Amino acid sequence: MANVVASITDEYDVNWNQKLGTGISGPVRVATKRSTGENFAIKVVLDRPKARQEVQMHWMCSGHPQVVSLFEVFRNELQFPGESESQCRLLLVLELMDGGELFYRISKQHGFTERHAAATTMQIALAVRHLHSMNIAHRDLKPENLLYKNSSEESPIKLCDFGFAKHDNGDLMTPQFTPYYVSPQVLEAQRRHRRDRTSVATSTPYTYDKSCDMWSLGVIIYILLCGYPPFYSEHPTSRRAIDRSMRRKIMSGTYQFADREWGRVSNRAKDVVKKLLCVDPHERMTIEELVQHPWLTEEAPDTLLQSPVYMSNKANMQETALLHDGHLKKMRIPDRPTNLKPIESAINPILCKRKEISRQGGIHFTAHEAPIVDHPSAKSLRDVIAKCMYPKREIDNPQAEVETAIQVAVKENSENKVLTQILEENSWNGDKFDTDVELMDLAHQFKTILESLSTTKLYMYAKE
Repeated sequence: MANVVASITDEYDVNWNQKLGTGISGPVRVATKRSTGENFAIKVVLDRPKARQEVQMHWMCSGHPQVVSLFEVFRNELQFPGESESQCRLLLVLELMDGGELFYRISKQHGFTERHAAATTMQIALAVRHLHSMNIAHRDLKPENLLYKNSSEESPIKLCDFGFAKHDNGDLMTPQFTPYYVSPQVLEAQRRHRRDRTSVATSTPYTYDKSCDMWSLGVIIYILLCGYPPFYSEHPTSRRAIDRSMRRKIMSGTYQFADREWGRVSNRAKDVVKKLLCVDPHERMTIEELVQHPWLTEEAPDTLLQSPVYMSNKANMQETALLHDGHLKKMRIPDRPTNLKPIESAINPILCKRKEISRQGGIHFTAHEAPIVDHPSAKSLRDVIAKCMYPKREIDNPQAEVETAIQVAVKENSENKVLTQILEENSWNGDKFDTDVELMDLAHQFKTILESLSTTKLYMYAKE
């Protein structure tokens, strides 16, 4: 399948400085084919068994109208800036999708209706049906992996990124997921996986199947109709992290149809969501049942939805990330005093929740306009954030550098429950992570730990 002889630069002009985005396993760049002048997307991944499996899965699924096409694969030695030597990489030549991600595109629409949501769902469902007909589970259905071909209103939506895709032979065990869209069965697989790492496995290995895709599709449809996810954390740490409250909601299938957003949504649409967000995978709607459901086969109501308004926060993510980056740079300065607003004027969900609980318990709060000095162990946490954000360029494995910093932070924060929870969610084994982690996300999570230290100190200071 891969062209191991030719160099991709013999046939394509690749813009190595322009990144369209980054998938599970590697960045995506733009290239122009010299013979035709046509533009393509080039995904670059290290040549490893996992990457070869991704190529195989994508190659099998390519060719369907709702799947991003994979045209050819090169196997070349490449050396990028900051690397000490060249490495063997696979370069996937993909159909260029420059119409934007699903939710970003919808956030920009005026007049998005339930009929539009149904039409959008049908396109996604056809892609999933194509995969499931070949007994392939995608395992990472989410809006970032659903792209528009171009900016026209008639542009098709296509499924991409097969980094987690695998044949469903009844042996799916690996807990691969994105939190908002993960099914109860995959979370259970994660729980068993952690348990078996620390004890001798005595029972039959726990497995799940491609019905996990149907749950994820149910979450996407829910968001299409109202603009926010059905399951979310009451105390969010990161978009990749799941706390106990969120896990409990997913495992029990606890969500709501709030009247404000769902009052005008049709019963047929709600029926689809209910049958997809079914905890029991044997009772969950299959892809064939979905594409034959009346909500998709008959004309859906032309009711205006509020979802684009809520999705606009996703569209402003770049601005938010830049602001967040500024905050992280400030955290790198050791022993920096933190000035907090008075409790009664601070708009902070954690403080508001604690304030309400305290009121119920008869505890009185008073405002104090006083600076709160740093917690003694804050510096080690800031060091972790700094190494996540600004790893040394000459280091081949930035994650190892971060892991060393975390070992120090753990010693100085051994009783911090937020830190323990975050490390557990990222598969920390006491010395290092068992899997690759997103360092930017980890930095965001450690920022939450710093905030929890400040919040705790403020709480103790204000309680009389």
